[in-house]
Amino acid sequence: MISSTANRQVKFVRELARKARARREAGLFLAEGVRICAEIPGGRIDTLYVSESFSRTAEAKPLINGNSRLEIVTDEVFQYMSDTKNPQGILALVKQQSAGLNDIWQEEGRQKALLLILDTLQDPGNLGTIIRAGEGAGVTGVIMNEMTADIYNPKVIRSTMGSVFRVPFVYVEDLPEVLKWLKQKGICLYAACPEGRNNYEQGDYTNHSGFLIGNEAAGLSKQVSEMADQYIRIPMLGNVESLNAAVAASVLMFEAARQRRLP
Repeated sequence: MISSTANRQVKFVRELARKARARREAGLFLAEGVRICAEIPGGRIDTLYVSESFSRTAEAKPLINGNSRLEIVTDEVFQYMSDTKNPQGILALVKQQSAGLNDIWQEEGRQKALLLILDTLQDPGNLGTIIRAGEGAGVTGVIMNEMTADIYNPKVIRSTMGSVFRVPFVYVEDLPEVLKWLKQKGICLYAACPEGRNNYEQGDYTNHSGFLIGNEAAGLSKQVSEMADQYIRIPMLGNVESLNAAVAASVLMFEAARQRRLP
């Protein structure tokens, strides 16, 4: 049992929770909590850490039975390791795994592509919410530029509620070039902006489609915005000028899902 916060493993977990560079170098990230640990795909757990008190509960048994990389720590040490105020007593170090562009692009004859393309989205909570809502709306992949928030940030992982394990995603170095490639594949790109000519529900998203979502403060960059095939707007009532990035993305995704459910 690990009983000291000076333990090398404990320090390593703390570093992974706080530094994106450490996560990249190790190829690992933290998943904390009963629900999300239960959803980790087989073979992806590097090490499972469980608090002493949680290890004695019935809830812990199905999660820890048969795990060869299990570490029990005292409750005090687990509190120190945890990235949450009220930890549930279980966290896992998980092997990173992302898709490639060819994995995300689905060829003709298969499910029509529904992509989310994120341009320098910065807020971890927004990113996590978008991934979770994306799974609910049936997105086939998420493409992000390298300036977008780290998807392996513990706050993002918590916000996805397990969707991070099921929604294909990829970071790309040159987003405009990737958009050009997607257009050549027949994907219609939609950018939501106040200057959009048509309301969002007037678009036809039943074919290969991609929604461009920009930075929370600055919106889409000029290079990315210019790649859009259509500019659409989400009409606002009252004195509201725009929506939160995650909310706007959800509105668009679920409109696409609604259209695709129609006969």
